Amino acid sequence: MKEVVLHVYDVTNSDSEKTNNTILQINRIFKDRIGLGGIFHSAVQVYGEEEWSFGFCETGSGVFNCPVGKNPMYTYRERIVLGETECGIAAVNRILRELSREWPGHSYDLLSRNCNHFCDVLCERLGVPKLPGWVNRFANAGDTAVVVAENTAVKVHIVSCFWLYNFFISNSKGALSHGCFFIG
Repeated sequence: MKEVVLHVYDVTNSDSEKTNNTILQINRIFKDRIGLGGIFHSAVQVYGEEEWSFGFCETGSGVFNCPVGKNPMYTYRERIVLGETECGIAAVNRILRELSREWPGHSYDLLSRNCNHFCDVLCERLGVPKLPGWVNRFANAGDTAVVVAENTAVKVHIVSCFWLYNFFISNSKGALSHGCFFIG
């Protein structure tokens, strides 16, 4: 049995100090005070002094590692013990090799396939609980909003097309009898 640890960072990798400070403020209010969540990066540590995560790159795997708590792109926030895995080091290395193939860097999506999603999958394969809900809540809410907006747009389009079709059919009979018609 080996301890599995989640390392959480505030996402402060913007070139703008103002943006980074805004993100820190959002995280303080929505995570620390209210407990809802924020804008976070996460990585998983198991066996050794390295943590594993996922990020965008144009070619190759998006899976990467760095020293525990030392990701230079973000501001370290906290460490959360998720449980213990029964996987030995060889099994963990095999899982990481598989995930490296399954998670190419170009497949990264801020809302639907980010570092937190990767860590959830890694934790599942290690046999430990997934990340606490607050870690990826903002991205999940954003992804849900996009899906709802897309579905609504499709429904509005279908309803609009149906309405136009009915309008055209009901009005074309009179228009055809008058020797004119509409081509759209």
